[in-house]
Amino acid sequence: MNARPKKHSLTLRGHRTSVSLEDDFWHAFREIAAQDGRAINELAAEIDDSRGGDCGLASAIRLFVLRRLKAQ
Repeated sequence: MNARPKKHSLTLRGHRTSVSLEDDFWHAFREIAAQDGRAINELAAEIDDSRGGDCGLASAIRLFVLRRLKAQ
């Protein structure tokens, strides 16, 4: 298991951004997007729109993944 975050580029509403997540979170995030029939960029943009001002995008994605997995 690689616990170091890996940076990946995402496109949110036409703008490129980088997000650093651990491999397990990237895998789960992609899986959730696939289950929902959505692209990860689309899902990330939705998470970005709904996150609080003091929460970074990577943290918001981790929380989203955690909540989805707990709900299953």
